[in-house]
Amino acid sequence: MDSCTTCPFCDLPVPASQLEWHANAHFDDHDTDYELLQQIHRSPNSPPQSLPSEQAANGSGFGATCGDCNYWCGGGSSRGTEECTMDERIACLIGLQTRSKFYKVEVGLMALLRNCLESEAENSKSILSGYIDHFQCLESEDAGWGCGWRNIQLLSSHLLVQRPEAREALFGGSGFVPDILSLQRWLEVAWEKGFDAPGFSQFSHAICGSKKWIGTTECAALLRSFGLRARVVDFGPKESQSHYTSVPGSTVDNSMDKANSHKMVKSNAKKSEACQVLMDFVWNYFSDKSSIQFGQQHVVISEKTPLYFQHDGHSRTIVGIQVKHQQNGILEYNLLVLDPAHSTAALERSLRQKVGWQKLIKRGMHTLKKPQYQLCYVDPGIASEEEMKKLKTIDSVLLEF
Repeated sequence: MDSCTTCPFCDLPVPASQLEWHANAHFDDHDTDYELLQQIHRSPNSPPQSLPSEQAANGSGFGATCGDCNYWCGGGSSRGTEECTMDERIACLIGLQTRSKFYKVEVGLMALLRNCLESEAENSKSILSGYIDHFQCLESEDAGWGCGWRNIQLLSSHLLVQRPEAREALFGGSGFVPDILSLQRWLEVAWEKGFDAPGFSQFSHAICGSKKWIGTTECAALLRSFGLRARVVDFGPKESQSHYTSVPGSTVDNSMDKANSHKMVKSNAKKSEACQVLMDFVWNYFSDKSSIQFGQQHVVISEKTPLYFQHDGHSRTIVGIQVKHQQNGILEYNLLVLDPAHSTAALERSLRQKVGWQKLIKRGMHTLKKPQYQLCYVDPGIASEEEMKKLKTIDSVLLEF
């Protein structure tokens, strides 16, 4: 077991195996505020701050553990002794968290997407969120279970660039997006602080090092633990409507009885209505209740955060929405979505060449076939101490179909 020792320069607890590297880092980074680091460690009421970004980025990751509290030991939350305080565990996490590796797109994916949308601007208007990086699921790491964590990374990349208050608060002020294992540690910290107690129990009080699926609730809990105002919205049918089911087949056979025919028509109507509720919400969200003014532009940028988009079996990130005016007067909506299951390099190539990008990013109403959806977004500002107490309960707004 790797025991904790104290750094002679900043007084922070550091795993013994990492002490030499940690101490040498003080001489590598001449901008380190050692007095601040000591104050962070000694003041139990102070918010978590960061070690220098590069120092955190080059940390040892999840091989290092604190021998005094045995809190993170090789992937799992073991509660051995309680000698380390929450502030000390957070200080260790800030120093040991690892920067997530991802494919960096020069110019940025959103700039490329904007160019593509402008190239087909006739009879259409689009609203996009600001800067965002794409974090893809990797076959060797998280394929099949990591989409939830990847969407947290996508949303975090936006917050770190677009929201100064979030950059200061997130991940101890490190200024970078941590890898999945580091995010799992941060979620355990959020749970330990009392955020989303039911979720804590549902995951059997541990998630570090596991391949458990997560969703919008875990995203909200993690972000709220930093004081961010993460909100959750549910879209689902009323109980009285949930019994409608589609009849197999794309056309009504002549032999189908009137009861089944009526059921199919009713189901299609309800499905269309349900999709429209979701589309209307997304459009109103990004347009900020019509405060967005297009003027002569066909593509505008919203100050709203992207939307963590969850449904049964998968999650993605909505980065904008497009509406087209059809010749019959009907408005056709398309969600603009980044999917962690897609290759970032393939996305970039498709957007640069303006070939096939619509199939990768656009999602029309006909693609919304799930009975329930859930969104998570982040309102501006940092919550007060009193508001933080309320944020520990993850509630949601239900928009019924």
